[in-house]
Amino acid sequence: MFRHEISGSALPWTHTQFDTSDARFTFAVVSDLNGGERREVFNVAVAQLTLLRPELVLSVGDLIDGPTPEDTALTREWDDFDARARAMPAPFFRVGGNHDLTGDELRDVWRSRYGPTYYSFVYKDVLFLVLDTEDLTPERARAIFDARTEAVQAARAGRTSTEGLAYYQMPERLTGAIGAEQAAYVQRALAAHPDVRWTFLFFHKPVWRNQADAGFRAIEQALANRPYTVFSGHLHSLARTVRSGRDYFTLGTTGGSQNPRDPMALDHLTLVTMTADGPAISHLRLEGILGPDGKIPRGGDSLCFRAMSCAGRSRP
Repeated sequence: MFRHEISGSALPWTHTQFDTSDARFTFAVVSDLNGGERREVFNVAVAQLTLLRPELVLSVGDLIDGPTPEDTALTREWDDFDARARAMPAPFFRVGGNHDLTGDELRDVWRSRYGPTYYSFVYKDVLFLVLDTEDLTPERARAIFDARTEAVQAARAGRTSTEGLAYYQMPERLTGAIGAEQAAYVQRALAAHPDVRWTFLFFHKPVWRNQADAGFRAIEQALANRPYTVFSGHLHSLARTVRSGRDYFTLGTTGGSQNPRDPMALDHLTLVTMTADGPAISHLRLEGILGPDGKIPRGGDSLCFRAMSCAGRSRP
């Protein structure tokens, strides 16, 4: 603990009320890698997390590209991602996105490797809830998978107009869905932990935008009398929404594709420090996290982390 050898009342520091406690901890959140991954960006983020040393790292989904249904292709993609994630000193908690979970084939691979697509845990008296916003009936999931495949093929063929493509008319494309069984699971988890000091939710699509989603409405009702914070992704643009006095974040990217016309399309890490007064949340742009040598780790000085600023520069 703090010790010094200065005598008298004149001291060169302001006070000794150090901002620390056994309950204090820091965790990080990474956002979308995919939808057109710029591969080296995530590797830079992993090196930066090694410098920042959070106690745990979470995500908001889209960890692999998918959505190919071939088991061997998915296995290769997951093997590759897992090797990169294992380089983090802190434990990494997976969250599934549409690239990871759309369709039975992708969900089967996930379950065989990682178990449930939604789960919860408690760390230092804080409840973490990981949700699955691709929670659809098999028939609806197949329809979305087929429509998305059609859209991907059209884009690869150079088609610029999306008018008439079924995928772009589906509300789940942007907001996802929470089924009744998953909603009941979350309600049970909340009931089992009524006195935790905070609750965090992590999921991929900003499902709260779908006013017709009964599953998430039920979850919000169960959360109504407790402090909580929500993190989502999918839109590749950093934004904060306040609902009923709580923060709902849609994160940018940590290597995923970006819209060059969007000023909030940027690569970042989100750092959350849990204190006695609640979470202190900051978003750290990757180009601002430097190593001891004053450079971005892993050659990151040569990369572009914000499409709007990259005119005339090569993108990884």
